[in-house]
Amino acid sequence: MPFLSESVFRYRRELMREVMEANRLDALLFGSPEFFQFATNFHVDVQTWERPIAAVVPKDGEPFVVMHELSTNHVRFHQERGAFWPEDVRFYSEHVRLTDRVHTRSEWPLLIASLLRLHGLAHSRVGVESVSGWLDRVAAAAPGLKLVAVLDDLRGMRWVKHEEELTLHRQAAALCDFGQELYRKHIRPGRLVQELDFTLAGMIAEEGARRHPGEHLEPRCMTLTGVDSSSPHGNGAPTGARFQEGDGVVVICNMRLNGMMTENERTYFVGKPSSQQRQLFAAAHAANSAGKDAARLGNRVSDIDAAAQEAIEKAGFGNRILHRTGHGLGVQGHEYPDDMPFNQRQLKANEVYSIEPGIYVYGLGGFRIDDTVVVGPEPEVLTSSPRELEDCTLPV
Repeated sequence: MPFLSESVFRYRRELMREVMEANRLDALLFGSPEFFQFATNFHVDVQTWERPIAAVVPKDGEPFVVMHELSTNHVRFHQERGAFWPEDVRFYSEHVRLTDRVHTRSEWPLLIASLLRLHGLAHSRVGVESVSGWLDRVAAAAPGLKLVAVLDDLRGMRWVKHEEELTLHRQAAALCDFGQELYRKHIRPGRLVQELDFTLAGMIAEEGARRHPGEHLEPRCMTLTGVDSSSPHGNGAPTGARFQEGDGVVVICNMRLNGMMTENERTYFVGKPSSQQRQLFAAAHAANSAGKDAARLGNRVSDIDAAAQEAIEKAGFGNRILHRTGHGLGVQGHEYPDDMPFNQRQLKANEVYSIEPGIYVYGLGGFRIDDTVVVGPEPEVLTSSPRELEDCTLPV
């Protein structure tokens, strides 16, 4: 599968058309990496605050793209694989050329304005994520242009996944499970935590090359061990940390495959857990199960968080919750919606969520089980690595 096929582009074009019709827009302009990828199928290789890019999708007519020259050959590779959707691509330079004069970065707003005029959009309403930064200068260069911020509507386009996107989530989940099994086999007292993460990321990359040659895999492996895991993202000083007998260990083994992110996190114990550790693990396990069960049609987004939080409160650890139960997954690791506890809308079929309730006890550790789930009449749990206490208790 070359990233995603033209059928996904047609599906997304229809979503874009609905946004344009609802807001009386003539086109959409995407400039952030994730929205640019959503509109083009291209994995962005530049920092867009430093080297701005744009993908313009008219309601009527073909899309066009403005890229930085650094991406020239990267785009060409994509085009040769049939993985770059728009055909009209222009490049600008960040240095002044003595021959073959092209627009430079300082002229980027003028280039965008001129292309909008060329496509009959100079006096149009164009939807954008926000009217700021480089886009201010585009509006100044095209006085008849009306830029309209429609971020909420644009976010909504990314909720419901096409079947090809779900296939990537499932394939990435299988690699997450492969990685978690490696961790179960290789965690041992005395081993450097960072060394294990990098070693296993390499092994996962090797397996990914076997399963998905010529595609784009990003393994994201991070382990938090012992008291450091009481902070959901660690203590900020991981270098030199080693596993110790008695540690609780939170393993984050997430995969981004062809631009779609899938999460899988488990809590293990290096040796026999204490009574307190078992109680906290049981509460985290119950919360994960309750959250997954709530990710079904007929429920609201907030019901996922409420179900998981209720399980933790019932176990007596409500004051140890430091974050919401989960978030959407897709072209970002933290995809929209990002307000799970407060979002009252009904869940939609084929939305994808992380279900990662956590309990954090300073001086002891963190307890978090995270699965990726597809919303449906019955939730589809994509990550299946063992999560029972017996399986998560590792020999020393």
